[in-house]
Amino acid sequence: MVETIFQALQFDFMRNALLAGVLVSVACGIIGTFVVVNRIVFISGGIAHAAYGGIGLGYFFGFNPVFGAIAFALVAALAMGWVERKTQQRADTIIGVMWAIGMAIGIIAIDLTQGYKADLMSYLFGSILTVPQQDLIMMLLLDLIIGGMVALFYKELLAISFDPVFATTRNVPVDGLYLMLVSAIALTVVMVMQVVGLIMVIALLTMPAAIAGQFVKDIKQMMLLASILGIIFTTTGLWLSYFFNLTSGATIILVAGTGYLLSLLVK
Repeated sequence: MVETIFQALQFDFMRNALLAGVLVSVACGIIGTFVVVNRIVFISGGIAHAAYGGIGLGYFFGFNPVFGAIAFALVAALAMGWVERKTQQRADTIIGVMWAIGMAIGIIAIDLTQGYKADLMSYLFGSILTVPQQDLIMMLLLDLIIGGMVALFYKELLAISFDPVFATTRNVPVDGLYLMLVSAIALTVVMVMQVVGLIMVIALLTMPAAIAGQFVKDIKQMMLLASILGIIFTTTGLWLSYFFNLTSGATIILVAGTGYLLSLLVK
């Protein structure tokens, strides 16, 4: 088995996949913690599925679908965040509508695109084994942006997460920070999309943080533990998919789900 692992590591795609798993896990550990603490998993799912509209437009207009997904995810995140903070309408209903519209735009745009869309399904179900070198660089940059954002506004993000009313009385720009947080979620969603696909983004974004939250209460420790768990889940899932010839994204999520269920039993 060890010999097989070393043989697999001789391939560029395998090394890229392992590195992608690590980079994505760090982002999920940081942002997933705030998603779980703020209980905004539904917004994360809405952003993930709305991003499909950007993928479709990328195919239709002939530019990199990942850039389309980033742009669409950011627009959707800001719109959903604004709805959540400002309107009296049921936020879950409006988010669900935007979720559906984003998916519909993506599907129609792809229908109208001429030619064969070879890697289309990889955006829905992930394709960690085909992550190219330039996407790894983009993931690293997004990690740095997300990490820098949280480091700069850590105390403020804690304040709006646990007591937004008190934060408002202390002149903390709650609305602006909330929109910044959902924008960071959007960037993380696009990263995770390339590993496990849009369908299973929420699972990898939230399960490591949910497990960590059962055993530690300090937010920094929770981020660290969630990142480590994410790395364990993605690496284990990747090797299992390699040895048993399984779909990598689904295997990673199954490993993470098993870990979550075991954590509940242990707790």
